[in-house]
Amino acid sequence: MAGSQFTSYFNSLFALPTARQAISFRRLAIGIEAMLRDKLNEAMKDAMRARETVALGTIRLILAKLKEVDIASRTESNREGVPDDRILSMMQGMIKQRHESVVLYEKGNRADLADKEKAEIAIIERFLPKQMDDAAVAAAVRDAIAAAGATSVKDMGGVMAALKTKYAGQMDFAKASATVKKALAG
Repeated sequence: MAGSQFTSYFNSLFALPTARQAISFRRLAIGIEAMLRDKLNEAMKDAMRARETVALGTIRLILAKLKEVDIASRTESNREGVPDDRILSMMQGMIKQRHESVVLYEKGNRADLADKEKAEIAIIERFLPKQMDDAAVAAAVRDAIAAAGATSVKDMGGVMAALKTKYAGQMDFAKASATVKKALAG
């Protein structure tokens, strides 16, 4: 083998992966099929192609808020973005804010603004997992209380932490908190 052919062969064997290859390898190594960030970026591109202005604006708001949360959670040792469960919690908060705005707009006889907020809620909900009904929330609360060994309201923090870890984005934690408090108090 000639010197230049050997060098070329050697470089092809031990070359560093491109950024795209590294990202795809990272997803395979972690076992994540499609991360929520990727779904949001693809939805933004689809909304651009379809010229859906409301969807595009809402997805851009989600991505801007996500960038803000990423920056706020950065440390010297961790430059990665926040995990999907934190993104789901962030989107739950965005929905909660919009529900509050809808109530205020309806009180102020601003149906046009209330309708805009409702449309944004519908778009954000597309990225959330299916929400649990009241019976499923009650069952999850019972399981979390049993798993944590909670006996009084003082143990509520541990139960809520377990619920947030396991059911991020799937339940309204304000309602779950009331259910936990009722179960532990009574």
